Order: sequence, then C-alpha cells, then structure tokens
Amino acid sequence: MGVGHRLAVKKNDQIEVIAGKDKGKRGKVLRVLPKLDKVLVEKINFVKRHTKPGRIGQQGGIVERENPLHVSNVQLVCGKCDRPVRVGRTELADGRTVRVCRECGETMD
Repeated sequence: MGVGHRLAVKKNDQIEVIAGKDKGKRGKVLRVLPKLDKVLVEKINFVKRHTKPGRIGQQGGIVERENPLHVSNVQLVCGKCDRPVRVGRTELADGRTVRVCRECGETMD
C-alpha cells in the first residue's frame, strides 16, 4: 500500500480506464481512497452484491453497485487533448503546485 504519496486523480476528475474489464470507458471520480490507492468511478466496475434483509421491513436481494478501481488502472483525461495522459506537477509563480498534462503542458487544476 502506498500511504503518504499524492495520487494523480482527484474527486470530480474525468478519467479513462486503461486496464481491466472496463478498459476504454470514461467516467467521473466519485471518491478517492488514498490509503488503499483506489478510486470509485461513476458507472464503472459494477459488481453484484447479494444482500440479506437487515432490519424488519428491509428487503434483501441482488444489488448492483460500483466497486473501487486501483489508481494504476485509470488515467486522467486532459481537457485540451481529450485523451488519457500522464500527469506531472509544476510550481506556478505564486507558489501554488498544479497538475499539468505531460503531452501538451496544459494545467489541469
């Protein structure tokens, strides 16, 4: 587990899956789980969960929901290039650190 380093993706980023059963699909990041190096992406990596009824009145059955993907299996989509790219970091003149596209040099933040 990679605890203590920065991930290239943040919440609400547009990403593309580069490996696995959903390869090629794009979606929006709903949650970032940095301690697990995983991201939860909208409408990607659906799994079926068989749930028991918990309390009285609650219904059991098969529930479909998103499962987290490992961050190494996704890449950030550049707004200018409109393709999945590697991400670099650079410091601006005012001292802020921003993410930049390694292909075109466009800032992502």
